[in-house]
Amino acid sequence: MTTKEENIRTDEMANPSPAKSIGDPGITPLSPTHIQQNDADQVPSGMPFVVVVAIDFGTTSSGYAYAFTKEPECIHTMRRWEGGDPGVSNQKTPTTILLTPDRKFHSFGYAARDFYHDLDTSESKHWLYLEKFKMKLHTTANLSINTDLQAANGKRVKALDIFAYALAFFKEQALKELSDQTGGEFDNNDVRWVITVPAIWKMPAKQFMREAAYKSGLVSRDNPEQLIIALEPEAASIYCRKLRLHQMVDLSSQTTQNGFSPTDNVGSTMTQGDRYVVVDCGGGTVDLTVHQIRLPEGHLKELYKASGGPYGSLGIDYEFEKLLCQIFGQDFIDQFKIKRPAAWVDLMIAFESRKRAAAPGRANPLNINLPFSFIDYYKKFRGHSVEHALRKSNVDFVKWSSQGMLRMSADAMNSLFKPTVDHIIQHLDELFEKPEVSDIKFLFLVGGFAESALLQQAVQNMLQGRSRIIIPHDVGLTILKGAVLFGLDPSIIKVRRSPLTYGVGVLNRFVEGKHPPEKLLVKDGTRWCTDVFDTFIAADQSVALGETVKRSYTPAKPSQQVIVIHVYCAEKEAVGFISESGVKKCGSLRLDVSGTESAAPRREIQTLMRFGDTEIRAVAVDVSTGRTVKASIDFLGH
Repeated sequence: MTTKEENIRTDEMANPSPAKSIGDPGITPLSPTHIQQNDADQVPSGMPFVVVVAIDFGTTSSGYAYAFTKEPECIHTMRRWEGGDPGVSNQKTPTTILLTPDRKFHSFGYAARDFYHDLDTSESKHWLYLEKFKMKLHTTANLSINTDLQAANGKRVKALDIFAYALAFFKEQALKELSDQTGGEFDNNDVRWVITVPAIWKMPAKQFMREAAYKSGLVSRDNPEQLIIALEPEAASIYCRKLRLHQMVDLSSQTTQNGFSPTDNVGSTMTQGDRYVVVDCGGGTVDLTVHQIRLPEGHLKELYKASGGPYGSLGIDYEFEKLLCQIFGQDFIDQFKIKRPAAWVDLMIAFESRKRAAAPGRANPLNINLPFSFIDYYKKFRGHSVEHALRKSNVDFVKWSSQGMLRMSADAMNSLFKPTVDHIIQHLDELFEKPEVSDIKFLFLVGGFAESALLQQAVQNMLQGRSRIIIPHDVGLTILKGAVLFGLDPSIIKVRRSPLTYGVGVLNRFVEGKHPPEKLLVKDGTRWCTDVFDTFIAADQSVALGETVKRSYTPAKPSQQVIVIHVYCAEKEAVGFISESGVKKCGSLRLDVSGTESAAPRREIQTLMRFGDTEIRAVAVDVSTGRTVKASIDFLGH
């Protein structure tokens, strides 16, 4: 028989909230008096961790930052990386990974890219190079532990392995830096890890990140609280409130000061109840969050469920690729990417630096270097020159320059931005129409893509002075720094909105006239209505940190060892039956009741689910014996 304390360490997805008080063995919510969210409020200051390290695992670039719990104000961003790109300065490294031909981890970031680039063509086709792979977690409809990714050479690898390799790399780098800082071997148990994910990610993608962290050795399943999943725009929001005026640009006035002294912070100009929107524009996704400040502590309350979509700056790369296909033919581009993958990477790097030079008022054209192997391979493939293809194509705004470059007019470059920027503006427009999103005082533009002057201008034109548009100076590091602050105090966000409606299917007594006749089931003379949707929480419903949804379940027969209950979800708020359109099975609640047999005639397993965290969690107890039952919610359908 295990003791209560041992039993509390429930399955990884069911860990108690990171905000729960440290001395509490994790069973307080069982006494109904504690059901209110007060247990999350009284967090003792004594943290069991020495340092918080946040990893911003981005679609295009990644990095880490940390702060010691003794000096929470002092956030260190990771050391500079070697091998940066011309015209692109930042402290992050590209999210690129290289595996050897026998699929062992070789390198990450600039190192991976440079090594891959220097390989001979005959060799490079055997190596596995991956970039921009994070989007796969967002776009895969039925994500599972076995989802795979395609490397540049066309070979397939398991996504979980790639994410685990990347996290292991960051763990090693961060621990090395911490050891150098403290002058001794730094113990991983002293670190609270934070991994950032887009707020619009569904639960399976968040759980996938957690699984990858377990696989990488970042944290162990036995200690799930050591890892917190942070939502990117939430992290940005926490950081933006603390901004000093000299740390940002106010687009509405185009001056940095804006009538306040430069050491004021935005927070000090915010008053009780101020509402603001954070627009996190990354490489893969754009994420929008609406928050309201609750003083005096400055806690945050979410006013509308997170929204957004796959409208990151990658969209511009796809438009460029479509343009190349238009000029040189889709068949050639497809072949070139597989046969000369390193040269394709080069071409996209060249495009990246020109992409950053695009601006609304620009008149002079932009030149993009074509790698020699592109020119060479095209001639072999088609039997005529690149120059000939450009002359023959009906694309008149891209010319061939005598220096061997593609010369694009400024308008042509701007048109590559248009579909992506239009998506973002349309989304913002719709958001600002919502009644919950009125009287917005500030709009914070964050994420790497926020640096784009074209995007900034489009947002200004859309808002027409309705809100002040603020861009932090270190806009690419905003999420990273905010994620560290979140790791130091996860209870700062007191109220969230559920992105979906969650519930289970149950039997109810059949009521004539209310229930459809086709749902009638007669069992032992009792008339039941089947498929009734029992709502745990509705989409866009406010849920406070630490608030629980309580349900009781009874094993069908005394000898039953495990109860598995299917969890359903839907985008719409009101759901009557699990068979309605738009309702899908999204996970399973698993209660391990083995070892809790008792003499009680009817065993009742009381289950408490928390929806106020960044992940959904469950705890359960056997009412007759008071013993903890191992509970977990699985969204990856192992």
